[in-house]
Amino acid sequence: MKTIKVVAAIICDNMEAPVRIFATARGYGQFKGQWEFPGGKVEDGESPEDALIREIREELDTEIDIGRQIDKIEYDYPTFHLSMDCFLAEVRKGELTLKEAEAARWLTKDQLYDVQWLPADLSLIALLEKEMA
Repeated sequence: MKTIKVVAAIICDNMEAPVRIFATARGYGQFKGQWEFPGGKVEDGESPEDALIREIREELDTEIDIGRQIDKIEYDYPTFHLSMDCFLAEVRKGELTLKEAEAARWLTKDQLYDVQWLPADLSLIALLEKEMA
């Protein structure tokens, strides 16, 4: 099975004690309309952090500061294996402008299960519940 290496930004209001996190709904493909943390594929020769900075600039027209890695998710979809490095992040500069997603929401701890997460992203939610104030 093919492995796809990706990165995800858990963009929050405060990396030390997050109260709200930013989630987006996919605007295309097989999982259109399901929710995820923004990010994307790591290109050859690129560090996960560099890939995340590039992907957030491309998808959200925003500059971010990257915090600590909070998880590495390994998930088998029917046609590929996903390996996803997940980092806390904050907006450094710019507005969160949707260029690929069809919708976005800032979610509090009590709202984490209000959206239909992609299966791989869903595995982060229990961890985020412990991280969020």
